[in-house]
Amino acid sequence: MNEAHLIAGLGNPGAKYDHTRHNIGFSVLDELASVWGGTWSDEKKFKARMSRATVEGGTLHLCQPQTFMNLSGEAVGAVSDYYKITPARVLVIVDDTEQPFGQIRLRASGGNGGHNGLGSVQQHLATADYPRLRIGVGRPSGGRDMSAHVLSRFAAEEAEHLGLVLQRVRQQ
Repeated sequence: MNEAHLIAGLGNPGAKYDHTRHNIGFSVLDELASVWGGTWSDEKKFKARMSRATVEGGTLHLCQPQTFMNLSGEAVGAVSDYYKITPARVLVIVDDTEQPFGQIRLRASGGNGGHNGLGSVQQHLATADYPRLRIGVGRPSGGRDMSAHVLSRFAAEEAEHLGLVLQRVRQQ
């Protein structure tokens, strides 16, 4: 892995959204930066928080877009353009309401599945051929609104298991 790679964890900026289902991409990147000894810096030119790590001799750029979920592609596209990272070397990590909590699905390419963040990334990379890691956050119960569900924090029993989910993602 000598060429640079980009890992983008999608979410919403601000303390209000910390530890919400929609921000699981941010949580994964915080975990990876911690494990790999990376520090975060605000990069205005990318509209993102960025960290860098060297793993197996290659450079990994970690990106947390600060554009809000639906505009995440602006940051991902800017970083990939600046560092000349091809879409095949961009991994996007997102929440997935179609999977049960904690289930992980890695795909080399595909559609956005109605996920606005992935749609924005697809638009700015001008392709759907980029890897994505979807992490199940479950569906709302009891007729709860989808937006309220993804913007809510994890239930107590889910929060207890979140560390194990992050550990499994790290091993992928």
